[in-house]
Amino acid sequence: MMSTKLKGLVVGCTALAAGSLTATPAAAASVAEHPMATSAAEQQAVRDYWTPERIAALTEPSSDNPPKAGPDGAPWTIRNALPTTVGRLFFTDHGTDASCTATVVEAGNRSTIVTAGHCVNATDLLGEDNQWTRNVLFIPGYHDGQEPYGRFTGRIGFVDETWLDNDQQHGEIYGAYDQATVVLNPNERGQRAQDAIGAAQRIGFDEPGEGTATSFGYPRASSDPARDGLPEYIGERLAYCQGPAKEYLGTPENPAAPGQWGPSCVMGGGSSGGPRFSELSAETGIGTVVGANTQSGSFDSAGNPCPSGEQEECTRHLVGPQFTTEITEPLHQSAEKAW
Repeated sequence: MMSTKLKGLVVGCTALAAGSLTATPAAAASVAEHPMATSAAEQQAVRDYWTPERIAALTEPSSDNPPKAGPDGAPWTIRNALPTTVGRLFFTDHGTDASCTATVVEAGNRSTIVTAGHCVNATDLLGEDNQWTRNVLFIPGYHDGQEPYGRFTGRIGFVDETWLDNDQQHGEIYGAYDQATVVLNPNERGQRAQDAIGAAQRIGFDEPGEGTATSFGYPRASSDPARDGLPEYIGERLAYCQGPAKEYLGTPENPAAPGQWGPSCVMGGGSSGGPRFSELSAETGIGTVVGANTQSGSFDSAGNPCPSGEQEECTRHLVGPQFTTEITEPLHQSAEKAW
């Protein structure tokens, strides 16, 4: 069943009611696209919408917690290409402002980002009223309210058509489709994203999920109370987690889609859409994005999925779909050809 969203991150699961019908996936990948801000007036309207006050409203209060970092969550402090290619993605979902994370990836148009599907198109919490998100704005390299490379409004969004049928009740089917690409308009200076930041990440399809994974995001919460309220967990700075990736298949009562991988991680809402790397150079900050953060999943000490991530003996992982030639590549190609 499909999990519900919390501040830009899919978390938790709800049980399938007895006697409900079983959903069936689409036979083959088919891309749905949606124009966002295409005219100069529409682009300016989005930039005007995101005032400093609106962005500040999506920043959680800081705390007096002392700094704490570990493989399951830490601020990214290396000055290389990584923090320039990852940024915050702001949008309005069903009338509510929210934020996710997105990444500039290599594309012929030098203007393509990859993120989670629910950051671009979503239903309400009942799985009804499907809508494309509005006021889409990407700020690469965002930190402490700063916008070092300018603002890039969303031009066209792409998701697999199967994602449009997401009913919030069948994560075992729709979770694999929770991914999207967005073509960006140039920034205020007329620069395309890849040109403005001078870099882009590789994107990989059908890469193995096993091995060490590194996930990034702009979380607005942490599952560890000792880290809640630190700058990297209130939406102000980039955080990351690194460790052995595990595949989360859900529980018998709440199954998840195959191919949901990720490392142990305390990053919460706002990290949705952030990249998961299989290869990443700590020196250059360039690697291969093989998946996106979409939900949490917990395991006990024996490696079995936990019914509830709140159990003390369980370890929380940040997981999401592994990119594939079946689903992700058509989204990337559609974005690349759109401009």
